[in-house]
Amino acid sequence: MEAKTEHSLKQVDLSGPQDPESPQMDLETALQECSSALDLFLNNRFSDALALLKPWKDQSMCHAMGYSSILVMQAGMTFDPKDMDAAMTSLKESLQTCARFRKKAGIVETITNFWYQQPADNLTEEEMHAELCYAVVLLQKAALTFLDESIIGFIKGGMRIRNSYQIFKNCQSMANITKNMENQESTHVHFRGGVNMGIGSFNLMLSLLPSRVLRLMEFLGFSGDREVGLSELREGAASNGLYSILSILTLLMFHLYITVILGTGEVNLTESEALLEPYIAKFPNGALFVFYIARIALLKGNFTFAQEKFLACIAAQDEWRQIHHLCYWELMWSYSFEQNWREAYRYADLLCKKSKWSQAVFVFQKAAILSMLPEEEVKTIGENVGDLFRQVEGLRLRFAGKSIPTEKFAAKKAQRYSSPNPVQLVVPALEIMYVWNGFTIVGKRPQLTENILATIEKAEEQLRFDPNPSEYHLDDQCVVQMLKGICLRQLGRLVQAELCFTHVISSEHYIKHDNYLVPFTTYELGLLYKQKGDTDKAITLLENIKTSYKDYSMESRLHFRIHAALNTIGSYTNKARLSRTPA
Repeated sequence: MEAKTEHSLKQVDLSGPQDPESPQMDLETALQECSSALDLFLNNRFSDALALLKPWKDQSMCHAMGYSSILVMQAGMTFDPKDMDAAMTSLKESLQTCARFRKKAGIVETITNFWYQQPADNLTEEEMHAELCYAVVLLQKAALTFLDESIIGFIKGGMRIRNSYQIFKNCQSMANITKNMENQESTHVHFRGGVNMGIGSFNLMLSLLPSRVLRLMEFLGFSGDREVGLSELREGAASNGLYSILSILTLLMFHLYITVILGTGEVNLTESEALLEPYIAKFPNGALFVFYIARIALLKGNFTFAQEKFLACIAAQDEWRQIHHLCYWELMWSYSFEQNWREAYRYADLLCKKSKWSQAVFVFQKAAILSMLPEEEVKTIGENVGDLFRQVEGLRLRFAGKSIPTEKFAAKKAQRYSSPNPVQLVVPALEIMYVWNGFTIVGKRPQLTENILATIEKAEEQLRFDPNPSEYHLDDQCVVQMLKGICLRQLGRLVQAELCFTHVISSEHYIKHDNYLVPFTTYELGLLYKQKGDTDKAITLLENIKTSYKDYSMESRLHFRIHAALNTIGSYTNKARLSRTPA
């Protein structure tokens, strides 16, 4: 049952303002209405939230930003061209609405502010909020522009991100000027929270970039300091303003996804749980919060509880089915970690049938999971593994004129099924698990890691006694050795793990197809030395990867992981900070 508060969701008038044609709505009322719409959204009432915002979206900058933000989220979840077009149209209209409230500067002032990158003086509270709303909407438009498959779209997106960042910096200067002023407007807490969210998000996300890219970004005027980013976002999350939830969701995305996929898998679960606690109390059935509770359980290795919560998230609402797809993805992995391949297949199949995100990846995942089942069982399901693998290449997408790295990897692995004499992949579901850094999750459960190790050793034996080795034979042996070494390292059997890694690295000149194996295995060996306490050797290995290997599958992903690993080594981090370019 929903809590009966002064601003109960049931009391919200969804018909909007009585006179929607009126151009007048004061800032405080607009922020209160947007907060009510946010509560509706977080309580799974997505259409009601849009209905509350829509009547004023052309007259109120806050309503315009809120309305377009929901449409952008929807477009990002569906990848439907109609939703993309609706979101882009709404963003253009929102920018026009926000622009009407921005301070009209003269030519001299405009040139001075642009050249010296100074914020305008003497802005009213409303004009300050207009700057903030404009920056948020501009950033969202930049994100959608990147999906335009052209170099022009890519350039436009980059320019909008630069403009958005500069406006956020100007807003930060204004917030600092007014920080200690008396008699602040009651709306100012929302402004400061929005600034925290924007500056924090930029710093945190840019801090993920490899050092040489980050130095270039800092030269162009950006800042990529992780500690600054986390501090700003934490302050924004604690501000209890309209933008608090955006700071919280950014922190959750960083802790629960980015640090796993693009990092070392060392996750701050304590902070994540603390961030969620007040929202779970207020919105116990809110799909977003139930989803993150399930994700935390998954990262803890509590797979049964995670599965229950993902199913609860699916049952919580039917309006945004794309949230169901997120749950299918997580359920697929939770069962894969347990090697319950039949259940994992069930959710991979649902993704293939219902989601538009990446059909190439979903079909590859389904085929890879089926490859782990006995052939007789696959026949009873009615699937043909070879046919599924052969579909992957034709399902690939392109964004900003570029292939998606994971799809490119999947298509390359599936190529062997398109030859006149197809050669089966060896433990493909475990190999793609590694691509998503799943071994750092299953490593929380030693017995499950032992079970996966047993599967890998069985494949090792089959390869060793293969009477008719194919051209992929040595590559497959190296895949198995790398995965075996990772399991052994997770189990603390470091000497055996090192032997597996050095076997792969010593085979470098004989590997024909899987060019990612040696650099990724060298990375794993670097983590092993870090685990042993030999940080100098770990740093040397990790740094050498960046200069010794080029043009291999998922190269960017590995560079992100190397950067994250180096940042967890104290001696390296201190040295890097001393050499940082001031922003």
